[in-house]
Amino acid sequence: MATRAAPNVDAIKPPSTLLALTEFGRAMGELAALPLALPVLRSAPRGDGHPVLVLPGFTASDASTGILRRYLRDLGYEVYAWELGRNLGMRSIGLDAEKLVERLRIIHEETGQKVSLVGWSLGGVMARQLSRRAPQHVRQVISLGSPFTGNPRASTVAKLYERVTGDRIHDPRMQAMLAESRQAPPVPSTAIFSRADGIVPWQNCVEPETGTTDNIEVFGSHCGLGVNAAVLYAVADRLALPEGGWAPFSRAGWRAAVYPRVERTVH
Repeated sequence: MATRAAPNVDAIKPPSTLLALTEFGRAMGELAALPLALPVLRSAPRGDGHPVLVLPGFTASDASTGILRRYLRDLGYEVYAWELGRNLGMRSIGLDAEKLVERLRIIHEETGQKVSLVGWSLGGVMARQLSRRAPQHVRQVISLGSPFTGNPRASTVAKLYERVTGDRIHDPRMQAMLAESRQAPPVPSTAIFSRADGIVPWQNCVEPETGTTDNIEVFGSHCGLGVNAAVLYAVADRLALPEGGWAPFSRAGWRAAVYPRVERTVH
């Protein structure tokens, strides 16, 4: 079997300025189009009631994930916000992510069930790392436009991230975390990404190929991932998998979604 050459990390560049400048407008368009996709979204499989913890993106709060959480709650899941304020990296979750680990532990104890983690952007990076800290509490991980691999500087907000969080990408501790992040989580994991992402390059957001990982491409903006109909449907489909019954995402019946440009894994 031929092996795939390791990607040239330095060759991964930030998204174009045009994509970055149109992020807000495109996200608003995705939000406005959401009602048109209600028939498709309502056809998604119902949940089994297990707990789902949703993590917001960089500088965002639980308010940004409100629509996503309401949709999942309507499907029958027991949905939790992260309740740690704005996502400012380690400043929010603790140097060793101890606040986030504690939040997960409490939900697990309250429900007596493993928790599915859904993280948007930086929240997805944290969700994948959280699954390594406490895999016994995690059912699966779903990341939305999360830059957990590739070139960490290839982002339109890389400098802002360093300024706001106080973290430095070149620091040895951060480099060790990045190296760990590139590895597949110890639980089933799905990465949802868009080539039209104007904040992070899509190459930074795809899982390595293993027996329990999948990558789902959608068409949309980075800032609109939490209100993108195709994303919501894909998240619902992944959460509906039975515990211990991992299977790749099936595209059957999904071509009728509002955003039909959906492909299988691209590396």
